[in-house]
Amino acid sequence: MRKRKPKIRVITPDPRYKDALVTQFVNNMMFSGKKSTAFAVFYDAMDIIKEKMGGDEHAVWKKALNNIMPQVEVRSKRIGGATFQIPVEIRPNRKVSIGMKWMVGFSRKRSGKGMAEKLAAEVMAASKGEGAAVKRKEDTHKMAESNRAFAHFKV
Repeated sequence: MRKRKPKIRVITPDPRYKDALVTQFVNNMMFSGKKSTAFAVFYDAMDIIKEKMGGDEHAVWKKALNNIMPQVEVRSKRIGGATFQIPVEIRPNRKVSIGMKWMVGFSRKRSGKGMAEKLAAEVMAASKGEGAAVKRKEDTHKMAESNRAFAHFKV
């Protein structure tokens, strides 16, 4: 081990839900350091979810994130001139960050007016187990399942 592990940054909880995960999500969503704008978009999306679904919008968002987070992924490894896709379990903090990136990315690609509406639509779809981000997770799992024969190769 030559390099030392980087210090894990402490993320401050957000003002409304007192949840560090929300702040991490907003950081993923943010463009060019505009955090207050990103928070405004996120809270607007939460208000839309509360309006349309009723109940606890924070719980809906958490459920959606859990539905998106992948458990396994495939990593490429070259062995004797051939490249194999090797299924690997994902460590917990990477699961969360991948899930967040997919949620933000697919909500940006959605059709609709304004990021808040797009995000709200993606969160509601994901909480029901639908939507593009959930499909991406299922595709990732299928890929890992079909390459299970190569699981004995360590990455």
